Amino acid sequence: MPINLEANLPDLNQLPATYLVSLSHYSAIALCGEEQSKYLQGQVTCDVTTSSEHNLLVGAHCNAKGKVFSVFRLLNRNSAHLLVQPKASIESSITELKKYGVFAKVEISQTDELQFIAFVGENAVSVLNSQFSRTPDSLNPVVQSDTTTLVYIAGKQARYLIIDTAEMIERIVLNINLPIYNNAIWNLLEIKEGFVQLSDKSSGEYVPQMLNLQAINGISFTKGCYLGQETVARMQYLGKNKKALFSLTTTLQQPLQSDDIIEKQLGENWRKGGDILSVYQADNGTCYIQAILANDLDSSSQLRIKSHPESTVLIKDLPYALIAE
Repeated sequence: MPINLEANLPDLNQLPATYLVSLSHYSAIALCGEEQSKYLQGQVTCDVTTSSEHNLLVGAHCNAKGKVFSVFRLLNRNSAHLLVQPKASIESSITELKKYGVFAKVEISQTDELQFIAFVGENAVSVLNSQFSRTPDSLNPVVQSDTTTLVYIAGKQARYLIIDTAEMIERIVLNINLPIYNNAIWNLLEIKEGFVQLSDKSSGEYVPQMLNLQAINGISFTKGCYLGQETVARMQYLGKNKKALFSLTTTLQQPLQSDDIIEKQLGENWRKGGDILSVYQADNGTCYIQAILANDLDSSSQLRIKSHPESTVLIKDLPYALIAE
């Protein structure tokens, strides 16, 4: 039986206290085999040697020039490493991982057999406790309950990932019996939390610091060599990076164009200020935007959407502090 989704796109303050979100746009890259950890350690920004059954890591997979293919949440399920991320960034990342993986004892694949759903809100943990024998928390963000993997996502609002087969996800959703929103709501929550959402267009365009990964423990500067490590270290220690990820808001009556950009006022003129990575536009016209802008911007900067010159774009506070370059 297909899962019925809410058709509306509510503003952030219009969402119910507790709800589910379909993550049909999510998947994972799975690595398993004798050298899975050793191989992955040399490919990504986080320290894979610290990955365990119950913890959750954030990391990026870069090319040799330090440009990010994908940003993921790393967890373990059935002895395999899972790099959980939007499907849009998987193709380029898995192609590169497989290219070098032929030299290691590791099997790399996309987890087509798994589905993902998110559980959000103030009553989520009590509902999970009624449905599962174990539930995750800040000390043990990843737990296994029978065949289901449950993941706690830290942030201002309680969020959980539920991972299992399609049949089990459908059964879980029926048992929980709460409103289910489409994946656009997850993009909204990620924008609010300052967790980057890469598309196939933006994959391979930015170094990790431009995506604020150094501020959310997504880069280890002590782990040793990995693909792109020289560029990442140079950006950090020589102050080379001049960009950062921002959360913005505006109100528009028409939808944004797919190639829209942010403009910044300089005197009487407007110039390109940055690139838009992800957008959520509520039915009431409120837009939440994730964008890459100069990292010296402040709340006094005058910003607008290029195709909507009448718009006023505001910078919102992120739930973390950007570490000085």
